[in-house]
Formats: sequence, structure tokens, C-alpha cells
Amino acid sequence: MLRLSTFDDWIDYFYGWQKDIGLDAPEFKEYKFEAKYGEVPPEIEFGDYKGTLRWKTVTHIPDQRIRDTALNLIVYQGDTEFASVEQQCRLFETAPTRYDYLSLVRVMTEEMRHGWQMSHVLITQFGRSGRIEAQKLLERRAFDDDRLLGAFNEPVRNWLDFFTYTQFVDRDGKFQLTMLSYSSFLPLAQSMLPMLKEENFHLGTGNNGLMRIVKAGRIPSPIIQRYFNKWLPGSYDLFGTDHSSSAHWSYVWGLKGRYNERAAGDQADKDRLNDLARQLYYQEVLKLTEGLNRHIPEEQPKLQVPDLKFNRHIGEHAGKHYNLGGEPLTAEEYEKYLPSVMPSAEDEKALDAIFKERGCIVPKKEEEFEPSEGARRAGS
Repeated sequence: MLRLSTFDDWIDYFYGWQKDIGLDAPEFKEYKFEAKYGEVPPEIEFGDYKGTLRWKTVTHIPDQRIRDTALNLIVYQGDTEFASVEQQCRLFETAPTRYDYLSLVRVMTEEMRHGWQMSHVLITQFGRSGRIEAQKLLERRAFDDDRLLGAFNEPVRNWLDFFTYTQFVDRDGKFQLTMLSYSSFLPLAQSMLPMLKEENFHLGTGNNGLMRIVKAGRIPSPIIQRYFNKWLPGSYDLFGTDHSSSAHWSYVWGLKGRYNERAAGDQADKDRLNDLARQLYYQEVLKLTEGLNRHIPEEQPKLQVPDLKFNRHIGEHAGKHYNLGGEPLTAEEYEKYLPSVMPSAEDEKALDAIFKERGCIVPKKEEEFEPSEGARRAGS
């Protein structure tokens, strides 16, 4: 049943959603939620409409199929933002330091703002169908395995979970936001620039958190590895199927570009757009993991980036059996192997004990924390 007539109605619904999932940290009240739109070049940069002006409103979109695809892209992006808040909202009581507590507050408020942004586009641009979808964004729940993409229904139970999630899942988010920043639909493209600026903090939170854990040396690298194994295959899946007709047409219509669109230069291979983005992501993750490995003691195993074929649920490798190195296993071998390389109840128990002790993570001073722009403006 549609309850929303205006964006103000949605705002009331949003604060009801906040209350329903238990977000009562006082710092959230300091944040000023608002829609932000940046500046982008006026012309469409690729696809069949290249060289024409970006579409300022839905009424300027020349085809119903393009309109429906734009709506779908916005819905999926908004769903990931609210889902990630639901996944992370139980971590406040176990924050290892005050700095990490404040970082979690900032990450979650900015993810909520990103969901707010997508809802603003839906409601102001897409009429009744947009209002319906914006309402649904606040009705699905990650807790109930109800979010649209698999990785956004996985529980985030501890701070190693959180840092690995922000390192890898939010990094996929950076790729998706960048590809949408080239969009032929002007309100969508304009939405991406402020979101990308905020997303940088989330990526830094993940990489810095993992680096501080590795440097502290209290969590054995095999446990860290198992959390890599948990989140990276789902992050690979988030790029979509390998030969996607949806990605093909999104590119033809200029709605979603390549990650390196302006630098790529060559003609796009429209049959492999998702896989090419996934390969770029994989290379970026390899470099970040090399940086972490430089701080792991010699007596401990180095961290490994799982092969792109490992534990996949989308694409040509979905449901097939490979080990972390990408070598094939029989179904019987895989059934025994998979639990041995994924986080266990014993890992969670060990992490709970470690995070209760001092020295589990290299500390940072609260004074080093820089609040988000929304929090600064609310306090001015």
C-alpha cells in the first residue's frame, strides 16, 4: 500500500525506519540529511546518444525502456545503501576505540544520506512508481534476507567483519558510483559526485582498520583470511553476470559507463562490461592486499585474494567448485573444504575476546577524526 504523496512524507517514513532498526546514537542527530547534486559535463559521453544533452528529467528520456532501466539502477543503488546500515547497526557497543565508534557513525550516516539521495531522485523524477520504490527501500530488511543483492543480506557481526566489508563491498560501491557518474540521466549523474566524495572515507575506514589490525598483530592472519574469503566472492558477484544484456543496453543508452570510461579510449566490448569492471576491481584489491602483507610477521601466512572463480553465486562460475587458488574440486571435496576456509563460530568467539582487550588494534586519537560535512553544517 502506497503511503507517500510527497518527499516530506518519505522523510517521516525514513525517521520511522531509523527508529525501527534501533539507530539511537546521539551523534546521528548532529547530521543534516539533504540531497546533494554536483556538476557534470552537459553532453552524453558514450553510447547511441553520445554528443546530445543529458536528460534533465524523466520526460526528456526518449524511450520507456530507458526510463525503466534508469529507475531500476536507482532502486538497486538505494537498496544497497539502506541495507549496509542495517548490516552494521549492531556494532556500536563493541567499538574498539572512540575513533572507530565515530567512524562507524560517519559511515552509517553517509550511507543513509546516499539512500536519501536515491529516494529524492525517485520521488522527484518518477511520479507514483518512484514513490512506490522509495517506500520499498525502507520496507525491505537485510535482517530478513530481504535486500535485493546477496552480499547485502550477510550479517556483519564484529569489527573485523566491518573493516573487511568496508574494504571490499564499499570498494565495489566506488566502482558502481563511478560508472553511474557518467550517466545520460542528469539527476543520476549529478548525484554521484557528492556520493563518491563521501565514499572515499568508507574505503579509507576499511583499509586503515585492516592495516591497524595487522600492525597490532593480535588477530592471526588465518582468521583475517577467512573474512576475506567471506566478503570477496560476494563483491565479485555484485558486478553482475559475465555476458549481461542489461549492462549492454545500459551502455548503449548511456545510463552506465565503464569504470575507466574517460581514460579507456578504445571501443567498449559491450558483451563483457561487467567482467571487465570486475577485473579492474580484482587488480585494485591485489595491490591493497600486498600493502597489508608487508606488515604481517614472517611466521604467519600472508593474506591471499581469492580467485575470481571461488564460491561464486552469479556468472559462469556460479555453483561450481573451486578452491581459493581457482583449482577445481569435486562436489564432495568442496563440501568439506568450504567450511574450513570461511569464518566459524570459533573465530567469532576468539574475535569477541580479542576485541575486548586493549591492543587488538593500533589506536588512533579521537582528535584525528574529521566529522562529515553534514555533521559540521548541523553544528554550525
